[in-house]
Amino acid sequence: MQYLPSVLAVLLAYLIGSVSFAVVVSRLFGLEDPRSYGSGNPGATNVLRSGSRAAALLTLALDALKGFVPVLLALVYGPRFGLGETTVAFVGLAAFVGDLWPLFFRFKGGKGVATAAGVLFAFNPWLGLATVLSWAIIAAFFHYSSLASLVAALFAPFYQLLVWGLTPTLLAISAMSLLLMWRHQPNMVKLLNGTESRLGAKPPGPSSARTVKHPVNQHPVAPHSQSHGSHGHKKGHK
Repeated sequence: MQYLPSVLAVLLAYLIGSVSFAVVVSRLFGLEDPRSYGSGNPGATNVLRSGSRAAALLTLALDALKGFVPVLLALVYGPRFGLGETTVAFVGLAAFVGDLWPLFFRFKGGKGVATAAGVLFAFNPWLGLATVLSWAIIAAFFHYSSLASLVAALFAPFYQLLVWGLTPTLLAISAMSLLLMWRHQPNMVKLLNGTESRLGAKPPGPSSARTVKHPVNQHPVAPHSQSHGSHGHKKGHK
């Protein structure tokens, strides 16, 4: 029973993280399922490709909040139940994992960028700000959300280590960074090939696919008909 509050806190954080707000918000806005177009990723960047900035911003805010709120609750109310810094760190990691493998959406989730940002802000606002600024700078210069996310994920553990030192939080941040980079493997390949979509690029809709119709009457003449004609021609000369 000693570890029951910690287990429940981590489980609750995972369930909160399992709510895929990209899908929920898209349904509320009457948009297509974000898993059916673009990158297929249920995240704010892909929702933006639908053309609705309002839906993308709302998705971004809610995805960040589902990482921020569980950690904040653990920080505020955790000491009453004996929750220490290690449990708080795992609460943040659990919310992030919920976004990657959501229980409510057949374990097919997003890449955790916004949720990770929310977790970092809850851990330490200065750490969250430094990481988000790293993302914004790369995104502004190169216009690739995936590249910005990879750079921010790479820097976050180093920010924590250099400024705040070795803490249980560093373990959770490092795990999130590695998972985030692992989830971006397809994007890495596209970046190297020059085929990665830029921020705000709208994918072609299903209506843009055109079917090529072949004329009914334009069939090639069968070989046997050609030979028949040649035979008749020769017969006429006889």
